[in-house]
Amino acid sequence: MFILRQKQQEILTYTHGKMGISAVPGSGKTWTLSFLAAELLKRRILQDDQEILIVTLINSAVDNFYFRISSFIEARGLIPNIGYRVRTLHGLAHDIVRERPELLRLDTKFQIIDERESESIRDGIAQAWLKSHPNELDSFLDPLMDATKRDWVQREKLQELVKEVALNFIRFAKDHRHTPEHLKELIHSLPVPLPLAEMGLEMYENYQNALIYRGAVDFDDLIRLALLALEWDPSLLVRLRHRWPYILEDEAQDSSLLQEEILKLLSGEKGNWVRVGDPNQAIYETFTTANPEYLRRFLKQPDVIQKELPNSGRSTLGLINLANYLVQWSNEAHPVEEIRNSLQSSPKIEPTPVEDPQPNPPDAETYIHIELRRYTPAEEIQAVADSLERWLPDHQQSTVAVLAPRNLRAFDLVDELRKRNLPYYDDFLRSSSTTRFSAGTLGHILRYLADPGSSSKLAMVYKVWKRDTRQNEVENANVEVVAELLRKIQYIEEFIWPVNGKDWLENTNYAISAPVTFQQLLLFRQIVRRWQHLVLLPIDQIVLTLAQDLLTNQSELAIAHKLSVLLSRAQIIHPGWRLTELSDELVVIAKNERRFLGFSDSDSGFEPEKYKGKVIVSTMHKAKGLEWERVYLMSVNNYDFPSGVQGDKYISEKWFIRDNLNIAAESLAQLDALVSSDEYHWYQEGIPTLQARLDYARERLRLLYVAITRAKKELIITWNNGRKNECRPAFPLVELYSFLEKQGSENQ
Repeated sequence: MFILRQKQQEILTYTHGKMGISAVPGSGKTWTLSFLAAELLKRRILQDDQEILIVTLINSAVDNFYFRISSFIEARGLIPNIGYRVRTLHGLAHDIVRERPELLRLDTKFQIIDERESESIRDGIAQAWLKSHPNELDSFLDPLMDATKRDWVQREKLQELVKEVALNFIRFAKDHRHTPEHLKELIHSLPVPLPLAEMGLEMYENYQNALIYRGAVDFDDLIRLALLALEWDPSLLVRLRHRWPYILEDEAQDSSLLQEEILKLLSGEKGNWVRVGDPNQAIYETFTTANPEYLRRFLKQPDVIQKELPNSGRSTLGLINLANYLVQWSNEAHPVEEIRNSLQSSPKIEPTPVEDPQPNPPDAETYIHIELRRYTPAEEIQAVADSLERWLPDHQQSTVAVLAPRNLRAFDLVDELRKRNLPYYDDFLRSSSTTRFSAGTLGHILRYLADPGSSSKLAMVYKVWKRDTRQNEVENANVEVVAELLRKIQYIEEFIWPVNGKDWLENTNYAISAPVTFQQLLLFRQIVRRWQHLVLLPIDQIVLTLAQDLLTNQSELAIAHKLSVLLSRAQIIHPGWRLTELSDELVVIAKNERRFLGFSDSDSGFEPEKYKGKVIVSTMHKAKGLEWERVYLMSVNNYDFPSGVQGDKYISEKWFIRDNLNIAAESLAQLDALVSSDEYHWYQEGIPTLQARLDYARERLRLLYVAITRAKKELIITWNNGRKNECRPAFPLVELYSFLEKQGSENQ
């Protein structure tokens, strides 16, 4: 049972108005926000047609909120799942847009493309732009490159760079609500050319035309259109303000401009809006339109009630002191003055009070080791693996994670752990989610059951059924051969339900030439027959039965249960739907178009306690919100964690571009100059690159802070000198080492 601390209890006294809560890592902010929602429901101040709206950052948090709030209100004798709605920003935008699609000139059946399809469109657009402008970027290439290398860069490297420009330009244009039509009007009146803005605009226009052709919107459009709907339809805004009289926002440090404007509109000038967040944990700024400055400004407003959650029971006092020192040093002594505002000094992390129900681990269990020895990348992998190999046998009941700044580095460690037969879990690194896989697998079977005479669909079902045996090229080739044979069957019933001697399987001669395959097809036929008998059952029972036959691990089965509930609800809403329509719904989920309904790459959530004795390998970004007893941080060098000092290199500055220009940052600055009405706000080449360096250094400093605060008892940090032997330990790492030396707290 979760017992509230004093600072958490203070938040439950909230009655109305705007409240901002600054929360440190491990302070239980999500629990507290859930308690507040339950407390508001307990007061019975809502009307029957009203809800508390909870907005959170990621989809896995949606289920967490629902579970926690329902358990809290059940304990108070109330009915769960009534009176509150939990949404990601995309989920909220989807709800709003679905209220008035015709107002936004959308078909009622408009589609939402996922990130993969969006990337595919941008890839094609980048290719087309380069073909039509083969020499447009020549002036940005390093003039010292020889002709051979220049040709190679133009063939192999420029497309990725152009795609990066397209992604950032389109995303930021939409976040600031600049349409291609508006930008085209502005660009024709320029006093001087802005070639990168012109490039971005052309790709933006082509991208939007591709969406229009598909009758689709992307996730950024969804948010922009939701705000437009609220602005264009006063009656809709009034209706939604009545429906959601209280808005609780989690992870507010990652709010974007449009998110803030949507919630500001929904809450109204004197509405009830609670924002919880930690600007020190804003680690998505480089990759999104999020900006912690929005929360900082909100907290400073005179009409905002300010609260803090400073107590954290996650880590030992030694680890808390280390994290707090990083904040103190960055504020007072960082060598680059412009970066000293990266981490806010208040509230600092405080241990839990005496006799707290969730106390900190004993400080005697603190182990902090910062290794300043120069490792090559390969040596660092070996050193971490050696340490794990020594530690794991005696700590089978402990949790441990290795966090890397980038996926590729983490994959290198996974390869080494696999070679040593050390237990590990690396699902955080995989690009395909359990949701997509489970939905896709079940969707293939439902599509066949809806059309049992289709040989092509049966062939696909066979490939899905054999997925676990396709471990090498030979096995995969055998599966493809059999699937092709099934695809060529003219009458499927001659295989599934043969009569009068017309048995397709017997006629293949596999019983003699390939007896193993013959037996597999016999088994496959029996399973398909059983599946065909399922069509008389309710859809949720069909899905759960198929899942038992097709899915293996617990996370897949958990997702199957969620899918069965979703399809059951869909059938209630659409009583005319049959297997065809229901299988189409699974296709949509498999393509991640239902991301806003609570599915995500983390799917049913991740609980480190379930993986004791197994090494969790993750990027630092994906570890946010999690904790382990022992944590390794890798590659803490001045490339992955630059500090804005001389000699640091930056991942966005390509070696083949002159003057170390960050082309993506320069293109956004040209976009900003294009739309600015300030005659003094004009573009100067190189200035945006320098600003991007500072922004990136700020975010990486916050990322290091987040990574350190994942550890409960033990922390080991290493660095490597990079592929070209030119990296050094990150500046903050050296400072933390000096701090430990002065404190005399490092245990050997």
